[in-house]
Amino acid sequence: MKTISLTAVATAVAMLAGVPAFAADHEIKMLNRGADGTMMVFEPAYLEIAPGDTVTFVATDKSHNAETIAGMLPEGAEPFVGKMNQDVSYTFEEDGVYGIKCKPHYAMGMVALIKVGDPDNVAEAEAVSHPGKAKTVFQDLFAELAE
Repeated sequence: MKTISLTAVATAVAMLAGVPAFAADHEIKMLNRGADGTMMVFEPAYLEIAPGDTVTFVATDKSHNAETIAGMLPEGAEPFVGKMNQDVSYTFEEDGVYGIKCKPHYAMGMVALIKVGDPDNVAEAEAVSHPGKAKTVFQDLFAELAE
């Protein structure tokens, strides 16, 4: 039986330390009715992920899309607009909070908040004005972020 030298083990460990962690994939459903009975929701509506992770917004029910909200993106992040009735995937590269809406149901409160890494744009994102029920839903989501 051959023995592995400590130098070889140390070299292998050092090489593996430089390998980046694999990014995760997450899923948010676009629904007409959530598990708690709420109408027109993203589920989950709040998600914490790492930079480099991908979220797929799944068109579980028809008449929905997912898109970023102006003013609720960290600096350097690219906005996205998904098509109606279609899944859309987005890789979140920049640390920050991202506001997401379903364009036709925005005022009904169909919004989501995604925290990526260590956000530094929380105050700016909280200052964005929202129509109708979206305002109160975001208040609840930002309260969850603060926990």
